[in-house]
Amino acid sequence: MRTRIAFLKGHGTENDFVIVPDPENALDLPPAAVAALCDRRAGIGGDGLLHVVRSAAHPEAAHMAGEAEWFMDYRNGDGSVAEMCGNGVRVFARYLQRAGHVTEGDLAVATRGGVKSVHIAKDGDVTVGMGKALLPEGDVTVSVGDRSWPARNVNMGNPHAVAFVDDLAHAGDLYSPPPFSPAAAYPSGVNVEFVVDRGPRHVAMRVHERGSGETRSCGTGACAVAVATARRDGADPAVTGSPATYTVDVPGGTLVITEQADGEIEMTGPAVIVAEGEIDADWLENAVR
Repeated sequence: MRTRIAFLKGHGTENDFVIVPDPENALDLPPAAVAALCDRRAGIGGDGLLHVVRSAAHPEAAHMAGEAEWFMDYRNGDGSVAEMCGNGVRVFARYLQRAGHVTEGDLAVATRGGVKSVHIAKDGDVTVGMGKALLPEGDVTVSVGDRSWPARNVNMGNPHAVAFVDDLAHAGDLYSPPPFSPAAAYPSGVNVEFVVDRGPRHVAMRVHERGSGETRSCGTGACAVAVATARRDGADPAVTGSPATYTVDVPGGTLVITEQADGEIEMTGPAVIVAEGEIDADWLENAVR
């Protein structure tokens, strides 16, 4: 019987993750186990968990095995499943590099949001092809206390509501999900970004990630913010034929987002592995009882 389970801890612009290598998908990681591991007081602590599995070994990713050897089985900090995590993909790629599965250069990573192209640069930054943004029609409003703002509905493989505010403090504590309307716009909940301008093509944001609360960074959120800001500014690369690049400050650092003329979005930023060790399997079993 396995009594120890390997893990690592990593972060991308301080969006932090517990990393559990499990190439053959042999581990049972129910939501309660994930939540226990991500608990910042009684567990390892993290905004989410990166379950590292070979695509061929996971029923949700087997159809992508021909394109990407590795599947990022991503879970939110509360144990719920998520389609994608942009910062998570960068940290996932950094783990694969550290483990010797890949080297600098290009690779593909399977996610529930599809196969993502990744480039590990010599300078240490990691660029992820985040796909194209969808901009659903319809008005959306988000609220904090007695304040409310119109928000741009942006889907990056997961749903986002982007609100431009005068002061990031207006987002409140972000412990609870900010209310939104209409409810039909986001039947499974939404990530909410609050955005202020910092300069030409330079913004700053705070985010409430569904299932995790406020996080220090959100990669898909930064992409959604860049697209929403570009459209607000009248910039649409599909119309102009020129890429639009925005610098997005998050509480944990800075990300650079480029939307290409074909609509493909690239996100560049750091990815760091900070520790590795072993989980006591008996503790984990007791934690989920």
